[in-house]
Amino acid sequence: MSARGTPAIELLHRLGIRHSVHEYALPEASGRTRDRRPSYGLDAVRALGIPAERVFKTLVASVDGRLVLAVVPAAAELDLKALAAATGGRRAELADPAAAERATGSVVGGISPLGGRRRLPVVIDDSAFDQPIVNVSAGRRGLEVALAPDDLAHAAGASRARIARGR
Repeated sequence: MSARGTPAIELLHRLGIRHSVHEYALPEASGRTRDRRPSYGLDAVRALGIPAERVFKTLVASVDGRLVLAVVPAAAELDLKALAAATGGRRAELADPAAAERATGSVVGGISPLGGRRRLPVVIDDSAFDQPIVNVSAGRRGLEVALAPDDLAHAAGASRARIARGR
């Protein structure tokens, strides 16, 4: 599938939303271990040379057994309690990677808040709206899409809340 053909990018084209696509080479996997999760968002920051506060990662969480996409700054952690509260739930936990991949149709590290296999609720951290442009995954590792945060929220049908910590 070409970069122009990812479901996320196709959705943006269909909606007529201005965006730019940025592809980058993934770093070697040699320094990564099973104990340490790779930080694909920070890989994008380094490879594209853009400010970290503009790059957002998409995490899949389970809130009271229902999958939800959480979009938070690449350098921050997801506040699971805040996500649960933002979605009207009581308890949230990160979803099993295999379940996240099945629901979204993308591999971990390439999950986009746009154009997923299933329509899942999306919550974007408030800090995104402090930026003129944000970068999120375009649906595969090494591929980012840059767009205005309001356009991201519109395309994803997202709500916004303070769901990140350490930003």
